[in-house]
Amino acid sequence: MTNTLTWYGHAALGLETGGYKLLIDPFFTGNPAASTSAEAVAADFILISHGHGDHVGDAIAIAQRTGATVISNYEIAGWFEGQGIAKTHGQQHGGGFKHPFGYLKLTLAFHGSALPDGSNGGNPAGFLLTTNDSKKIYMAQDTGLFGDMKLIGEEGLDLAVIPIGDNYTMGPADALRAVKLLEPKVVIPIHYNTWDLIAQDANAWAERVHKETKTQAVILKPGESYSL
Repeated sequence: MTNTLTWYGHAALGLETGGYKLLIDPFFTGNPAASTSAEAVAADFILISHGHGDHVGDAIAIAQRTGATVISNYEIAGWFEGQGIAKTHGQQHGGGFKHPFGYLKLTLAFHGSALPDGSNGGNPAGFLLTTNDSKKIYMAQDTGLFGDMKLIGEEGLDLAVIPIGDNYTMGPADALRAVKLLEPKVVIPIHYNTWDLIAQDANAWAERVHKETKTQAVILKPGESYSL
């Protein structure tokens, strides 16, 4: 079984696994780094890490068009229900559920989570997915560095996706420390170069990862994919 992760720009991701199409934080409209549009993507499930507009993005329109199930924390799942989305699944931190595409846990994230209309977005999260072919994929989404990344790494990660943009999330130095805690086989950086405020040299960061860890850093351009 092939698991293919696509970076659409900013923190928007696509993941195809076991015949299912997942969208994570699908921010396309108004995203200067977006490599596609909300109208062009397919989805069976939409994962929302927290309530900020650049992560909720086009999820409502995509869910209405595709009939996808929205998965997030309990508060955000309830908010989507209030927006007329029929299929949602709420979880909370540390809790896992066996979805058709694999076993998904919500992890800690250090960030905010207010929804676009100011509603309570609960606590921000990352995602730890065990696919149906037993691959471990950690999508940190928006977070600062935290020591419990070591516990996540003890799962034995095949792939980690982490932010490096700084200002709103980890910057390159803390992201390198995160790699050392997580010890994934492969790491892909996201949440950088969308705007000047979070501009970073991802290739220079990858060189440090290769020099200081055993992890392979893979640098994608928006629209490019990586398969494991």
